[in-house]
Amino acid sequence: MTPTAAAARSREATVIADWYFDFVSPFAYLQSERLATLAPRIEIRYKPVLFAALLDAHGHKGPAEIPAKRTFIYRQCLWQAARMGVPLRFPPEHPFNPLPLLRLAIACDSTPAAIHRIFRFVWRDGRLPDLPIEWAELVNDLGLARAEARIAAPEVKDELRRNTDEAIARGVWGVPTLHLAGELFWGVDATAMAADFAAANCRWIEPEYARVADLPVGAVRAPKARAAARRGRGQ
Repeated sequence: MTPTAAAARSREATVIADWYFDFVSPFAYLQSERLATLAPRIEIRYKPVLFAALLDAHGHKGPAEIPAKRTFIYRQCLWQAARMGVPLRFPPEHPFNPLPLLRLAIACDSTPAAIHRIFRFVWRDGRLPDLPIEWAELVNDLGLARAEARIAAPEVKDELRRNTDEAIARGVWGVPTLHLAGELFWGVDATAMAADFAAANCRWIEPEYARVADLPVGAVRAPKARAAARRGRGQ
């Protein structure tokens, strides 16, 4: 193989990305509808995680736990979906408990088809499988026999735990996140950024990208107790 042909083959080689997601996130739904645009350059491994555990690990509040932010992100998500041409209808309540859906995806071996069906059930059709008839419809669509027993299996729960622990160990702080060649790409609007990174053979070409990664911290927020004490002293 000539050097030119080898370089061309290297540029076209498929790279693997782990996609961490939770069905509770409408932005994860939007990105799920765009993952196909990353093929064939990027191969996706689907990894359900519990978003609440990520929040706890980093000491964060969820976006829906801040009232003004909650309203904004719901409207932003609707706006973004319209711009993307992706149908979106919020379910009857949000946040909701995503655990049964996450375990359901794992019981279906986290296949893309199963994951897309679950996402669309919730975010395209605006439904939650809280009622027996809706749960039965969803698991029937997925072709999963004995669904209740399968999602309660220890190995399914363990896999969800492992996925979540792995995400935390890698520094994942939110969903959806693509982990690609040691780098994190968070949010639906980072899809194109991940594609560009893969196209550059998973390297940051511009020196400024490296510089900002090592930028010194100039100021650190004081802990609440210290800040309150300073306020009390009029500082």
